[in-house]
Amino acid sequence: MIRTRLAAYSLFVAGLGIPLSSCASADKSSPGKGKAPQAKSPLRVCMLSGSLEYKSDESLSAYKDYLEKRYDVTCALLRRQAKDKLPGLEALHDCDVAIIFTRRMTIDGEDLERVKRYCTSGKPLIGIRTASHGFQNWLALDKEVFGGNYKNHYGSGPKCKIGILSEAKDHPILSGFKPYESEGSLYRNTGLAKDTTVLLDGSIPGHTEPIAWTRPHKGGRVFYTSLGHPDDFKNESFLRLLTNAIFWVTKREPPMPEVAP
Repeated sequence: MIRTRLAAYSLFVAGLGIPLSSCASADKSSPGKGKAPQAKSPLRVCMLSGSLEYKSDESLSAYKDYLEKRYDVTCALLRRQAKDKLPGLEALHDCDVAIIFTRRMTIDGEDLERVKRYCTSGKPLIGIRTASHGFQNWLALDKEVFGGNYKNHYGSGPKCKIGILSEAKDHPILSGFKPYESEGSLYRNTGLAKDTTVLLDGSIPGHTEPIAWTRPHKGGRVFYTSLGHPDDFKNESFLRLLTNAIFWVTKREPPMPEVAP
């Protein structure tokens, strides 16, 4: 049977005018060529949650499910505990990207050092809303890493109208993003670092501020947004923005969702 199949194959190749020996030599000269490239390992995301005012535990927990159901992503969600503890920070050592959504925490000792080592290493980093003042005993994170200039916020009440900067409309992070109005109060952030690239601004009557930007940092990529109100996490456009940012800072192409939203 094997000889019959081989003979048939030889006749087929001969009919094409290709010597059988050339086919064999081609296989030997290019081992592995033509094989599908090995897929990358799942993207490992470490989420630091500690913004009680904005219900970061609920928002990030729902977002964790959103990511893991749709993409090849695994998430470690570290939640703020009593007395400003943030257990599990060892996960920063092995993650591909960290997301910070804390507010005025005062972790100290080795826990704070773990956060500082990660954020100042040039590794992929994302900050959400109160991350600009995420650690009361390390407020320098805002200017030194995110490139921000947080100076409190305007009063609550008027919705924040989101706009895309014309020069940023083709940025990968904005792919599929549609402007909307956010319930969150507008943060005062004018005066960013010169090496930031503003993607979105937010407006209320009489005031416009940058609300989402990127920054190169020690060879890596950083993304920050002052959006992050609980209602933002219910908006598909915001989830798209945040997901695009995760893949952009890690320099990976965002795959098509495995499950439709």
